Order: sequence, then structure tokens, then C-alpha cells
Amino acid sequence: MAYRHGVYNQEQDTSLTAPIQSTAGLQVVFGTAPIHLADDPAAAVNKPVLVYSMPEAQKALGYSDDFKNFTLCQSMSACFQVFNVAPVVFVNVLDPKNPAHVTDNPADEYPVSDLQAVYTPKYALLDTMAVKAGGTELTYLTDYLAVHQADGTVLITLISDAAKSATSLTISGKSLNPSGVTYTDIVGGLDAETGEETGLELVRQIYPRLGLVPGILLAPGWSHNPVVAAAIQAKTESINGNFECGHILDIPTSGASGAKVYTAAKAAKESIGATNKHGIAVWPMGMVGEKKYYLSALAAALTAYTDANNGDVPYESPSNKMLRITGTCLEDGTEVVLDEEQANLLNGQGIVTAFNDTGFKLWGNNTAAYPNTTDPKDRWWAVRRFFDWDGNSFILSYKKKTDKPGNPRLIQSIVDSQNIIGNGYVAKEYCAGYKMAFLASENPATDLLNGIMRVHTYMAPYIPAEVIENTREYDTTALETALGGE
Repeated sequence: MAYRHGVYNQEQDTSLTAPIQSTAGLQVVFGTAPIHLADDPAAAVNKPVLVYSMPEAQKALGYSDDFKNFTLCQSMSACFQVFNVAPVVFVNVLDPKNPAHVTDNPADEYPVSDLQAVYTPKYALLDTMAVKAGGTELTYLTDYLAVHQADGTVLITLISDAAKSATSLTISGKSLNPSGVTYTDIVGGLDAETGEETGLELVRQIYPRLGLVPGILLAPGWSHNPVVAAAIQAKTESINGNFECGHILDIPTSGASGAKVYTAAKAAKESIGATNKHGIAVWPMGMVGEKKYYLSALAAALTAYTDANNGDVPYESPSNKMLRITGTCLEDGTEVVLDEEQANLLNGQGIVTAFNDTGFKLWGNNTAAYPNTTDPKDRWWAVRRFFDWDGNSFILSYKKKTDKPGNPRLIQSIVDSQNIIGNGYVAKEYCAGYKMAFLASENPATDLLNGIMRVHTYMAPYIPAEVIENTREYDTTALETALGGE
């Protein structure tokens, strides 16, 4: 280092702002990831992967702007680039061990220029590549370097003296085949012989593995399939036997049952069987520049972001909040331009949408169960999410009291503790009222003798103020006063 004497400057790369964190709306996202770009592709297959930042997601799963082939990247982008919210659990089902998910690339010649060659098959798995020069097999990191390029090909650079004389390379190997993934891979299942779980069956593993309870299940790019939609809705209840969570389904915008215009969205919603009280159905898709996102990815990130800004308590609706997008569209990129009246019609059909009102906003509060239900705890998504979250919190808080002697002190400690918590919710205006009681009528001696004790919670989360109406009339007295003279 040169001798220094004087005053100097140096620069450091701009630090990324740390994502704000929320677990009430913990997103569990199912789909496909570009694991050929991951540090360890095998470790990112059919396993819940918890990440807190984009660099962490890239290392564990890879990242690509090719949202069609690698659907998990929509939620990576929505969470870490659009809203900057964490954590997120990703489940990748693209499996290099599944013959349908890979392509065998036979040996072929690739010319060398300036010590470099381009291996053209896309999404190559580097650890499967066999590279030869003149019949001699080359060794990765000793004879050559290999780097994935933005277009999916691999740039090979010769580095050893033995390899530098090559004018062409013979290369074979395997590549990922995202088009080989089907809805059955997303739905997943249980291998009876090995006990291995795949796809949506892995919802069961989130709490045992990570100690976190799922908040929102989604599968952008897949949930518009009726079978996937049914599986997601089924997985929101009785997780691990006792937890409940929300979900977001995409209404299809293409195909025979897809809605290409807003008036067809109701029938398209019905075509995927979106009727569950725990979730919402969204239409159409969103755009940020040229990137197209399924609206579920954006809506889930916005919901988690809203929770994070409310003390990680899901009492406020994400409706009428900025989606941070530049447009709405169909799957083929056709622009969709809704106004408030059209958006309201969709809301009345139990569909959440987005439209431009000095910026694109998510619009709608009704669960997919509406209009078939008008029970406030099942109709309003913000209320439903508060109920689910409060129930999950109760389970987590009092698990440690299970198997304690069922005496009055135990009952009173649970009731008193929960009422203190509930009073805090009311004071912070999370809800209008919250009270827990131990009722004799709900605890007959036969149940007490069987070790069953019941408490009853009365709560009233605030309903979203969907309509604010101003009644106006002409004030004739004011006119007479102004013009009547003396």
C-alpha cells in the first residue's frame, strides 16, 4: 500500500433498508424457484424455507425476473422490492430428482472465443455438467469457471493453462424444466413408504420446524387452478390440529373459465370454488413496469406490511392502501382499467380488486364467502383475520398450562390474564370490546371429570368503514338571512 499523508475519502455501497417484520400475516408461499441459482439447490426442494431479506432468499432459492417459470419470485419481489416486509416462508416444489422437472442435455460442441464459451441450454444445474476439451474432462474451479447469465445460459471461462488452448468444448448435463411442474406438484401429498411430504402438505411442518404459525397461504401463478384453490382453502383450518390462518386466491384471467372483463369475474370466481371465509379472492393481475404479478402476491405483501405498521396486530384492512404498482392487467398483459363503480360491483360479489385513485390501491374487504354469508366474523376479512390471530395467540400463550391441576386458580389465571390482554386491545382501539369468562353452563361436571375446561371470549373487532355518507340539503334560512335585508 502506498504511503499516505493527507486527507482522503472512501465510499461504501448503499445499505439496503432492513425490512419491517410481521408474523401475524406470515406468508407461506408455494410455487417454483430458480434453484439452479441457489447456493444449495437440493436443500430448497419441498422444505419450508424462512427468509428475512432478498439476499437471503437469493442464496437459499435463487431469484429471477422470469415470474412465469419461477412463480415464487413474484412474492420475493413483492415482499422485498415493493413493500420491504419480512419474514416470508417459501416452499419450492421444482425438484431436480423428479424426471419431469429436468431436461437431459446430450453432449454438444460449443465454440470458444477469448477463452469463453456459452452453454446455451437454460437453467443448467452446474453440478451435473460434464465439460471436455479435446476429449479431456475439465474440472470446475480448476480448469474453468461457470456463471449463470441473465438469459438463463451459462458463461464458461477457461482458467487453466491446459484448458486455454481449447477452441471448442463438449458439454452435457441437466437443466431445470419448470414447465414440467403441474398443479399436482403444488397440491403435493404424502409418500406412504417414506413418509415424505410435498407441496401444500408441508403447511403442517411450519410450526414444528420454525416455531411460527402460518398467517396467509398463497400460490401466485397456481391458485387460479380449481384443484389448487380447493387444497389451499382446506389447509387454512385445523393446522397442526388447532391453528387457523388466512389465504389469498387468484381468480383466473385467461382460459375458458378466466375473466377477461370485470363482468365475468363472478363466474370465474365460482369456477375455482372460492367460497372460504378465511380468505379473499382477487382479480385481475398487477404490474410494476413490465413485470406482471398475480395480485395475490401483492395483496399478501401489502397485508403483512399493514400488520407490521400496526404493532403486528391484524385489526386493520389492507383495502384502500397503496399497492405500489403501475397498472392492472390480464395474464397476457392486456391492460385493465377499472373505476370505483366497477370495483364496487366486484366487491359486492366477494372479490377484492385494485384500481387507480391517485395511485393504485387494493379495494375490497369481503372474504370469498360473501355474499353467501353476512356474519360479520366471516364476511369481513379484517375481522376474520383478527379472530384467527387471537385464537392462535390464545393457544400459544396457554399451551404451557395444559395438564396443570384444573383448579380455580388455573381458571382464574387464564381468565384474568386474557382480560388484561383484551383491555389493552380495547385501549389501543384494536377492537370495541374484549372479555373472557368461565361459564358454569358451558362446563358440566361430566366434562370437568374428563379433563375438559372451557372459557368463553366475547370480542368485537371494528368493522371497516366501507361507506361514509354525507347527507346534504339546501339551507333556505341561510339564504333568507343573507338576502333578507333589514
